[in-house]
Amino acid sequence: MERYLYKELEKWSCSEGRRPLVLFGARQVGKTWLLKEFGSRRYKNVAFVSFDRNDAAAQLVTSEKSAEKLLRGLSAKARRVV
Repeated sequence: MERYLYKELEKWSCSEGRRPLVLFGARQVGKTWLLKEFGSRRYKNVAFVSFDRNDAAAQLVTSEKSAEKLLRGLSAKARRVV
């Protein structure tokens, strides 16, 4: 299923000055499917962390000030998430 937002994600991924992506929206509208589909098609390695289901990752994001430590911590948490 091709979606309008998928094309928007492709534009985002190609832009030189892109910023981190955070996707918000109503429940049950396909946000998770969209991001997983995009990641699997576009990138060789993908890490998926759901902050709704991973309290440790959510705590890390709210408490860590260093971007380097945040990315390292999320990377470690993503390896444990199925």
